[in-house]
This record gives sequence, structure tokens and C-alpha cells, in this order.
Amino acid sequence: MRAIVGLGNPGPKYTRTRHNAGFMVLDELAIRHGAQFAQRELYMATRGSIGGQGVLLMEPLTFMNLSGRAVTRGMRKFGFSPEDLIVVCDDMDMDTGRVKIKQGGSSGGHNGIQSIIDLLGYRDFIRVKVGIGRDPRIPSEKYVLSKFRPEEAEALEDAIARAADAVEAIVTDGLEHAMNTINRRPSRSS
Repeated sequence: MRAIVGLGNPGPKYTRTRHNAGFMVLDELAIRHGAQFAQRELYMATRGSIGGQGVLLMEPLTFMNLSGRAVTRGMRKFGFSPEDLIVVCDDMDMDTGRVKIKQGGSSGGHNGIQSIIDLLGYRDFIRVKVGIGRDPRIPSEKYVLSKFRPEEAEALEDAIARAADAVEAIVTDGLEHAMNTINRRPSRSS
């Protein structure tokens, strides 16, 4: 079973903010596959299948910086291993609308990814990264909590769809094929 974790911050205050790109992608996957999230102690979760493969969709409710707590609790509850993990998150170092699949590496300064690495003691899990851009006039910690601008709406919707496509490709076709397809394909709006 693949465990697909979308990172974000819980609550209406953070809905559709840049840091919640992971939640937006998981919501898209739930819609595509007819899944309904149920609230647990530290996360929202639902089981389902993608292309006949069993999956767990999970959104931590611990706030971004403590995402690892929810992931480790989910591992104990559902019995998945770190090797089964796909994490969907935002990335400030990519333009808004860009999507990239990566396996392993450092957190790149992303506190949610760092929390997962710290608590799992494992960094080689798969990441599906959604570009949110950067604004040098706004401190990073404020920028990630800001809403997308209206002129970014098309690129955002495209990125959400492509990131969901990326997760589906990883589950059904394998990591290498998914990376070759998603990482090389221009956005739909290009």
C-alpha cells in the first residue's frame, strides 16, 4: 500500500494558501477516486485505490512544522513503511505552476519535510513538489501563508491537476516512468 501525504496547515484560515498546495492535491485525488476523508487524532485519512493499487491518502492536522508526528502516527495505525511514502508539498524554489517528482535528498528548507525526515530517520521517500514561486519583498514565512493571486489561478489549477497526475503515475507506472513523464512535460498552460 502506498501512503500519500499532502502537507498543509489545518483550518479555514489557511485554505488555499501557498503552503497548503499538498492539501489541494490530496483533495483533487480524493475527488478523482471517490474517497471521503475521516478525521483521526492527528490527521484526516481515507483508504482507496488508484489503478487497482491500494493507497492511503492522509492530510496531517498538526500544522506544517510538526507533520512528522502525524506521519509516524499514521505509519503505526495503517502499517505502511517509509519506502511506501509519497509526500506532496509546496516548493518556493520553483515557479508557480511547475510540478516535479523527486526521491530523497534534504528538506530544502521545507519545515514539513524536515519534520518527517527527523521523526522517520529516513530521507529517501518520494516527493511531489508543487511550485509556489517566491516574492523577494515578502519574508518567506509570510509568503507561504499568503493566498495565491488571481493571476496565478490558472497556473495553480494546472499544477494541482499535474501533481495529482504525478501521484497516479507513480502508483500505477512506477517512479522512473512517472519522473520521465512529469518532470519533462511542460505545464498544460504552456
